[in-house]
Amino acid sequence: MKIHQQLTDEAILRELGGRLAGARLERNLTQAALAEQAGLSKRTVERLEAGAVATQLSGFLRVCRVLGLVEHFEMLIPEPVASPMAQLQRQGRRRQRAAGKKATPGTAKEWTWGKST
Repeated sequence: MKIHQQLTDEAILRELGGRLAGARLERNLTQAALAEQAGLSKRTVERLEAGAVATQLSGFLRVCRVLGLVEHFEMLIPEPVASPMAQLQRQGRRRQRAAGKKATPGTAKEWTWGKST
């Protein structure tokens, strides 16, 4: 969806949240991993991606609307575009979750009967 002046604050927040989620998934990050790297709670990331209305951000949007800057959000977080190979693999479906990191082979501890660590 293109962001334009006639959209409500809630619609813009939802669109930006969806774009944030898309950007996160393209980088194969879980919400928890993104939250940790950003120094936020996972719930905060969930609310941002859902476009939940935050007082400060809503105020920011209102000021930008008055100044005629809302259209510039289009450049701030562009719509994520999957590579042609990723589009073929997904067969037109939208990506829903990140794969997470796989355990590296040498990090598992050896376990034996009768010993507790």
